[in-house]
Amino acid sequence: MEVKAVSRYVRISPQKVRMLVGAVKGRRAEDGLNMLKFMPQKAAHIVEKIIRSAVANAEHNMDIDVDSLVIRNIIADQGPTLKRFKARARGRGTRILKRTAHITVILAEDSI
Repeated sequence: MEVKAVSRYVRISPQKVRMLVGAVKGRRAEDGLNMLKFMPQKAAHIVEKIIRSAVANAEHNMDIDVDSLVIRNIIADQGPTLKRFKARARGRGTRILKRTAHITVILAEDSI
């Protein structure tokens, strides 16, 4: 049985989230949370919160044993981009793109 949690419109580039997804994908949920706790990236804190939400969904909605959960997949898709301008020399402006991400965490019961 699979459980998921989705966080949308997170103000971080999906490219930065994808960098640390490989480190926790396929691990037990508890081990993944312990790894993310000690990573210095901003994305680590965000993904940790989403994994905790998915674990809570599994426990509360599906009555699944939390110790048997494995991180099946983490997907970081691109959300809408905020377009801003920064003033530059000679009255010009440069476009600044503030990217957002939609992050989905899918947990599954371990079959062992």
